[in-house]
Amino acid sequence: MASKESFEFPFGQKKVLLHTCCAPCSSAIIEFLMSHEMEPVIYYCNPNIYPYEEYLIRKNECTRYARELGLEIVDADYDHQAWLETVRGLEDEPERGGRCAACFRMRLLQSARYARERGISVITTTLASSRWKSLEQIDEAGRWACSVVNAEAGDEAVRWWERNWRKGGLQERRNQIIKEYGFYNQQWCGCEFSRRNLDK
Repeated sequence: MASKESFEFPFGQKKVLLHTCCAPCSSAIIEFLMSHEMEPVIYYCNPNIYPYEEYLIRKNECTRYARELGLEIVDADYDHQAWLETVRGLEDEPERGGRCAACFRMRLLQSARYARERGISVITTTLASSRWKSLEQIDEAGRWACSVVNAEAGDEAVRWWERNWRKGGLQERRNQIIKEYGFYNQQWCGCEFSRRNLDK
């Protein structure tokens, strides 16, 4: 089980919208939240993943884990074309470059809007568990997404939970859960341009 470290949730509501990129990255985070009596709503929003077959494999693994734990998982629409438009001109950017920043903004904006619709006041993301991603970029995108949604609504209803999900033994527990569940464990984020650079 995840560590029962001393932990105080910085917000009042116990329900959190957890933008989830894949089962391996989300598993220990979900376990941690549940061990602290929190209720994550898993939001699977990953139009960056290509091809569609890869998207389905990762989605199905997230769904399998959520159902095992009795959690709600929401499948956002897969609109890869819209994602391609979002990152147009940034295809050759390196990992942690402009393409990643644009990608994070798109996915977290959609997450924040969904949270607003559901009346969930806090969002965070499993993207912050990956050592390949920039925490600064992720947090900037999360804050920006919440500010856009709040400006649209004219209030401060949705807040970004900034947390480094790589600490507190979660990386070690992540590796254990992958083995326990036999999760498909991909070696790249799913973006075809990231994969292309990886294969060079």
